[in-house]
Amino acid sequence: MPEDSDDRRPEDELREMLQQFLSGAGPIDPSRLAGAAGMPTDPAQLQAIMAQLQAALSRSEDGIDWSAASRQAAAIVQRDPGSVTSAEREGVQQAVDLASLWLGETTQIGAATGLTMLSRQQWVDATMPVWQEMSEPVANSVANALTRAMQEHAPEEAQEMLAGAEKILRNVGGTMFAMQLGNVVGQLAGETVAGGDFGFPLLEDTAALLPVNLRAVAEGLEIPEDQVHIWMAARELAHARLFHHARWLRLHVLSSVREYAEGIHIDIERLEELAESFDPTNTDELREALSSGALIPPKSPEQLEALARLETTIALIEGWVDAVTEAATARLPKRDAIAESVRRRRATGGPAEKAFGTLVGLEIRPRRLREAAAFWRSVTDAVGPELRDSLWDQPDLMPGSDDIDDPAGVIARLQGGGELDEMDLALQELLDDAERAQQDGRGPADPDDAAATDAGEAPGDDEGDAADAQDIAPDDEPGDAETR
Repeated sequence: MPEDSDDRRPEDELREMLQQFLSGAGPIDPSRLAGAAGMPTDPAQLQAIMAQLQAALSRSEDGIDWSAASRQAAAIVQRDPGSVTSAEREGVQQAVDLASLWLGETTQIGAATGLTMLSRQQWVDATMPVWQEMSEPVANSVANALTRAMQEHAPEEAQEMLAGAEKILRNVGGTMFAMQLGNVVGQLAGETVAGGDFGFPLLEDTAALLPVNLRAVAEGLEIPEDQVHIWMAARELAHARLFHHARWLRLHVLSSVREYAEGIHIDIERLEELAESFDPTNTDELREALSSGALIPPKSPEQLEALARLETTIALIEGWVDAVTEAATARLPKRDAIAESVRRRRATGGPAEKAFGTLVGLEIRPRRLREAAAFWRSVTDAVGPELRDSLWDQPDLMPGSDDIDDPAGVIARLQGGGELDEMDLALQELLDDAERAQQDGRGPADPDDAAATDAGEAPGDDEGDAADAQDIAPDDEPGDAETR
């Protein structure tokens, strides 16, 4: 039974107003507003969108309803879910088996990784948590900006209504963002070929191919399908093997993404200008602002630094994968043609990728990919696959941006010719003195005894040795010497 108007709270009035708008009884046509926001406007899709926004009005929790993203992505996929025959699956599996065998001749890391075949919907379900994590800082910023803009620029008679309605405004704004994200991820499901397509670790500790999309790639290349399958499988297995081996790498990448994304904020002044001049019968200005990324201001110096670090990491990952895939697929006659075609596809990206970059302010294609791949080839030629892959053993061993430009320092370090720190130099000097003493026949043969003699102690004095070690490196943490 409805409450008496005298007992209604101001936020209840706002909720009723929004519900009338979402049901089509308001002064603004919901289909025009949805189109301006880049959402589907066909009747069935529009009805689902309005239903989700109405659900946001009645949510008791404060925050973003990310289930709206999953529902929207599923709705997009269901328009064209695609299908794969059993013969196609068998052909892809044979390619995977051969690619795994060849890859084992090129690198030994992460050899236990298997590969699964996913439908478009399965890919959405498996990757949505990572898309959400990458987008959440921006989604919160959008919801806060919309709430603030409405509260500050509403007519005086509406101020009381909006004063207690912050949660409602945040829920609606956050749900609208989540649905836009779902729209993008649903479109990406139609473009994605493999789990590692975007460089980011979207899948945890597994390799995956989407046979329905792999078919389209093979047809577009006009190259024998089996060769395309083998090359794609080798690349995806290499990507998964790397993250399986370097357990720290996935968290490192996602933490870097979040560090960058948390610095993104919405341009309140631009949003206020749109709110003041918004014409519900002409949504072109709103559409342009949303599609061009105009609401996200230029990056701060801190963001630029975080982005540079992230891009270097992604380039090193993708470059290693490319170099290893190139070596593993050397037997394929059309290897170079496939690699170049995929490289061009990665460089340009599809419409959905561009939409994600606009929505979140983050490009999902690595820069400097060719330079990073050349770096890994140089390292491989100089020291071989085993030492090359040891650079992924620990975070502090990973090369940097300068190393990509000049791999000589990394190669020298792997060959044992890198620069020594002060403790290494001190120990090296003691060893050199011991060697000279032994050659002259005037000192002990044991380098440890030589160190004790130089310190004025008797050879074999354990207590003296311990004190000497403390004198050399009083601040060393346990395990530092082992690392060096």
